Amino acid sequence: MDNRFNLIDEPWIPVANQGRVSLKDIFYNLEYRSLGGNPVQKIAVLKLLLAISQAAVTPNDEMEWRQLGKQGLAKKCIAYLESMHDRFYLYGENPFLQMPAIKAAKIQPYGAVMPEVATGNTTVLSQIQIQRDLDDGEKALLLLTLMGFALSGKKTDNSIVLTPGYTGKQNDKGKASSGRPGPSVAHQGLLHTFLISQSLIETLWLNLFTVQQIEHMKIYSNGVGCPPWEKMPLGEDCDTARQLKESLIGRLIPLCRFCLLTDDGLHYSEGIAHLNYKDGMVDPSMAINYSGKEPKGLWVDPDKRPWRELTSLLGFISQTHTQRFQSWQLELTLDRARDVTESFAIWSGGLRVSSNAGEQYVSGSDDFVESQIWLDSEMLGQSWFSQLKEEMDALDMLAKTLYGRVQAYFKEQTVDGSKITPLATQFFWQLCERNFQELVVNCDQTDRAAIQRANLRRRFASYVQQAYDRFCPHDTVRQLDAWAKCRPNTRKYLEQEV
Repeated sequence: MDNRFNLIDEPWIPVANQGRVSLKDIFYNLEYRSLGGNPVQKIAVLKLLLAISQAAVTPNDEMEWRQLGKQGLAKKCIAYLESMHDRFYLYGENPFLQMPAIKAAKIQPYGAVMPEVATGNTTVLSQIQIQRDLDDGEKALLLLTLMGFALSGKKTDNSIVLTPGYTGKQNDKGKASSGRPGPSVAHQGLLHTFLISQSLIETLWLNLFTVQQIEHMKIYSNGVGCPPWEKMPLGEDCDTARQLKESLIGRLIPLCRFCLLTDDGLHYSEGIAHLNYKDGMVDPSMAINYSGKEPKGLWVDPDKRPWRELTSLLGFISQTHTQRFQSWQLELTLDRARDVTESFAIWSGGLRVSSNAGEQYVSGSDDFVESQIWLDSEMLGQSWFSQLKEEMDALDMLAKTLYGRVQAYFKEQTVDGSKITPLATQFFWQLCERNFQELVVNCDQTDRAAIQRANLRRRFASYVQQAYDRFCPHDTVRQLDAWAKCRPNTRKYLEQEV
């Protein structure tokens, strides 16, 4: 097959307000602000760009990182891509991130491996769920997301094994097993977090790790590692595959599926089986809580938007905050961002999935989620964090008060309100989200900020009453009596010091 559709030259990466651009465009046009696409696509593309950046130049320490700068990073990446031009063809003798040897595996239609597309006997609820033909750019983006975010199930043809004697694709009976979930999604859908800056190239620079930082993590025994496009594995458990499992780049591009694109679909089988967070191996962007008996991942939850996890993610700021999630991507880069930028954002996102008998799918309330919160570098510190945590704890108590009062309202009328009560608190949090950014920027210890927080508390208290009124009808005499009797009292919340 002739080499064609080079990812360095052809437009395939969605960028906000730009449409699709090429890899070369990303590093030539420093004005690009952020990636486009759904949250999973953003994570997958950002990890690819970070893998390219780490392969192009990995500074030894923070001094070298600062001397490099965002423009220096862009130049290094451009030079690297030019030297690797023949490794980024989507089709050809050495197709990008693909395994020609897997061509004996059964072909799956592209829609079958896209979580948002309804295939088989799944009910189609909206236009976006209809399977359609993909162009080469869309196929490249899908291929990249499958490397880490492939869902588990029987769609993988695990009867094809490339490493002689490898039994990782067999069940206890010696037959082909179902494919395991990608390491970036795991059981329910892990939440991923990155620092975001004013431009895409500065975002890559802020999230770039140094050699010292990689050694400090004590996770990747093979260090930065060799990118898979430079040297693809020969099988699931060959020497190259083992090295990828122990390196940073191997985790950014985990190759959990062996694929080969065709006109009708893709040959599809399980690839490298990476260790998970319970085994001590994580993506830097994951958030894991190690304070209990077993590590616990921070999962995507459509009912609890990522902005509500901000204090958990930033718990390392406070020396007394022990019940927290550890995210290396934040812990190792927050201080540098505070030093070199006036403001930056914390972006979190992912996909919630369900599973049954080893088969993962998107159903019910499962969905993509993402949140982006901007932080002011000047005010960021322990006192700011303590104030933010106090405000969030108070909002949690407010939500619990609302829950209890709505529940009491329905109990007063001897009506089952178990399905309606959670909807009231969800609505309350939706209302709060519109003012959360304002709360974040007013958690410093100035008089002006204290006045703003007092105003915000009055607004949040009004949201409690608004949610209560919406889900607790008061049209009849009986309803009005229960409504008045159970109405939430927010006086204590409003009288607390802010």
